Amino acid sequence: MDALVMTAQLLLGLSILVILHEAGHFLAARWFGMRVEKFYLFFDAWNFSFYKFKLGDTEYGVGWLPLGGYVKISGMIDESMDKEAMKKPPEPWEFRSKPAWQRLIVMIGGVTVNVLLGMLIFSLSLFYYGKEWLPADEVKNGIVAYDLAQEIGLQTGDDLLSINGNEVERFLDYTASGTFIEDNVVLNISRNGKLMDIPIPDDFLLQLSKNREYISPRYTFYVARVTKASNAEKAGLKADDVIRSLNGVEFTFFDEFKNMLSENKGKEVGLEVLRDGSSVSLTALVGDDGFLGFNPATNDFNYVTKEFGLIESFATGSVQAWTMLILNIRGIGKLFQGKGNVGDSVAGPIGIAQIYGGEWNWQRFWGITAILSMILAFMNILPIPALDGGHVIFLSIEALSGKVFSDNFMERTQLVGMVFLLALMTLIIGNDIRKVIENWLM
Repeated sequence: MDALVMTAQLLLGLSILVILHEAGHFLAARWFGMRVEKFYLFFDAWNFSFYKFKLGDTEYGVGWLPLGGYVKISGMIDESMDKEAMKKPPEPWEFRSKPAWQRLIVMIGGVTVNVLLGMLIFSLSLFYYGKEWLPADEVKNGIVAYDLAQEIGLQTGDDLLSINGNEVERFLDYTASGTFIEDNVVLNISRNGKLMDIPIPDDFLLQLSKNREYISPRYTFYVARVTKASNAEKAGLKADDVIRSLNGVEFTFFDEFKNMLSENKGKEVGLEVLRDGSSVSLTALVGDDGFLGFNPATNDFNYVTKEFGLIESFATGSVQAWTMLILNIRGIGKLFQGKGNVGDSVAGPIGIAQIYGGEWNWQRFWGITAILSMILAFMNILPIPALDGGHVIFLSIEALSGKVFSDNFMERTQLVGMVFLLALMTLIIGNDIRKVIENWLM
């Protein structure tokens, strides 16, 4: 079921981004009187499509290859490589017969729509959902330090005080990848009353992308919900129970309880539970996965929710969209500096589906789609033939110098760009499959 939800979210998110991106090209082309022969979501490779219909001069359809989409504009050298049409004399409605500045606007239409879409989603999400966060000063029990955190010197129970001497408002700022884009980041902590500095290694961002999580707030807990037919239900655990001890050993925090369960995988354990003010003794079988089958909750934290008016949400959302794009560009820059591994940092369709996750959460869905829209805009404007950015470079040169590139030159560069992109996509998808296999074998 998780795989089905992940796939559905990927296809919906990709469809929204592709349709609106191509609509940017389509509307600009029609505005300048160009004929658009095809408008496709996904590619109809070898002329096979799931669905198509014709309206006016344009054929609309859904292809079978979910690697993007395209609009075919008459008289333009594009993915279709329609050389026969290019041998005929230019017609007034064709792309090649229009001034360079009009063709340039058509080519940046898709990227423009993606940028505006990212800003719009960020803004409307803030307006509708508001912004909830855990204040850093609410984390009074310290942190839980996972393996990656322990490798850099953190320990469970440490109190995080600041970053590079600067106070942090949100706990999220200690975990967000954007924090570690900068060089020479230092976490200022308190351990058993002693102040300490924990320097962050140069390759930490790479390691964080692999592990996803390195710290979390430490908390006391109670049973929020018991999974049906689980070992917890069979043992008699109920919602609102507070588990006090396991096999006679008392504990305070959920991470301690979780570690004790891991040490007793596949074994029966004795639980001392506080229920309605009375102590209850239960016997439970710990699963081979180290779980009993219940959801924990806590009353340790008070979250802050900020609501935004319409105008404020657009101002804040736009800044948020551009900040996210800049952080991703800087992250790519780190890869070129040798401070990261491309294979571990780049995700294809499978990786993106996993980022969406196996639970359908609309707030999360729109947040990820907004980020992808900004990234898609950046990737498409790169000066690579077969991408919008490649066309923009050639058209800019033509507009500024008056030099017109020959059809043969454009066809060759388009072919080179397509081969490069197909090879890159093959590597990325192969990398996705490698990660899945490695995770499965672990």
